[in-house]
Amino acid sequence: MVIVFVLVGLLALAAVAGLYWYVWRRLVRDTTSGPGLARRAGTVVFVAGPVLMIAAVAAERAGAPFRLQQVLAWPGFLWMALSIYLLLGVVAGEVVRPLLRRVMERRAAPSAAVPQPAPVRHPAPVPHPEPVPVPTGAAAPQEPSPAEPTRPVTTPSRRLFVSRAVGGAAAAVALGTVGYGTYGVLRGPRVKRVTVPLAKLPRSAHGYRIAVVSDIHLGPTLGRDFCQRVVDTINSTQPDLIAVVGDLVDGSVKDLGPAAAPLARLRARHGSYFVTGNHEYYSGAAQWVREVRELGLHPLENARTEMAGFDLAGVNDVAGESEGHGPDFGRALGDRDTARAVVLLAHQPVQIHDAVKHGVDLQLSGHTHGGQLWPGNYLAELANPTVAGLERYGDTQLYVSRGAGAWGPPTRVGAPSDITVVELASPQA
Repeated sequence: MVIVFVLVGLLALAAVAGLYWYVWRRLVRDTTSGPGLARRAGTVVFVAGPVLMIAAVAAERAGAPFRLQQVLAWPGFLWMALSIYLLLGVVAGEVVRPLLRRVMERRAAPSAAVPQPAPVRHPAPVPHPEPVPVPTGAAAPQEPSPAEPTRPVTTPSRRLFVSRAVGGAAAAVALGTVGYGTYGVLRGPRVKRVTVPLAKLPRSAHGYRIAVVSDIHLGPTLGRDFCQRVVDTINSTQPDLIAVVGDLVDGSVKDLGPAAAPLARLRARHGSYFVTGNHEYYSGAAQWVREVRELGLHPLENARTEMAGFDLAGVNDVAGESEGHGPDFGRALGDRDTARAVVLLAHQPVQIHDAVKHGVDLQLSGHTHGGQLWPGNYLAELANPTVAGLERYGDTQLYVSRGAGAWGPPTRVGAPSDITVVELASPQA
């Protein structure tokens, strides 16, 4: 088993190295006329980038000193995002490259019409001048030397020009995409509003507003300032209840406790509730449950509480099974009044199947990030029943938030971050 794992790892490493070589070849080797400063600088970038990326991931997973994680995270994780779009740009350039070369060849081709040679006229004979006597001892006159041939101006070859044009465009688009996607994360999530009708919801609870926030991912790149922007955005919606549905942090309470401190300023009429995500179990879930409780949030660890007009339940993330603290739907939803509507907080959308079995009316989840980096949404669809938005599974509805932050690269492309205000609607209203 170990040998198989090692072989798969080596094959994956070889595939990644091959892709980097391919991108380096197109963007560095093919765009430089020969060995020189530009090629050496580009090669250094394509070596240092992957090294920093691997170091950033390893430092986070190994729990390296937090300052070291911060130093490595920005260049390493941004390179991770940039390399994705450099690869996509280079692949797209393979389509453009032959078209551009063909256009240039047509422009350089000689005209089809061949001009007729002009008639040759024989000039009249010119009399030869008499030779001039040269005095004895004098140097013979020098014949005028023919003009030196003009050296042609050196210009990049057609192939080099095409490589530079296509490679430059691919690099510019990749940098612009990552830059804009990073700005979108750092400015903070935008508010979405969704109305969800619940058949069992009484008229008295019609219009009840739940602010759903997931995947804040406080860590080496997103810290206290980002957390404060999230808190301010949530509070601005003036919700009745706040639901934090997992993946709050990527790190220990010791390192990220100060970054999470603004959560104490969350304000909602009926309080704030929290369930664990898979990243809490990578970061010390028990410590974080205690920490969020001290910050004023109410952890729902396979538990349920009665709200005005409906029940609110929460289950642990499936990642907790390795620690003996996985989801327990029976404990969270057993012995309840089935005539009342129930809203379930569960980090991963895959938990919807258990929710359906237990008669849940609405499940609120996150985890997917909406794919975070296009075309990652297509990969997310393979692992999750719903990637983002509201869908129905039998009598149960599932809403999946794209999340407020980002894991790894602090960048989102095609999956903008959000905080969703879910407004419950009663058919009796």
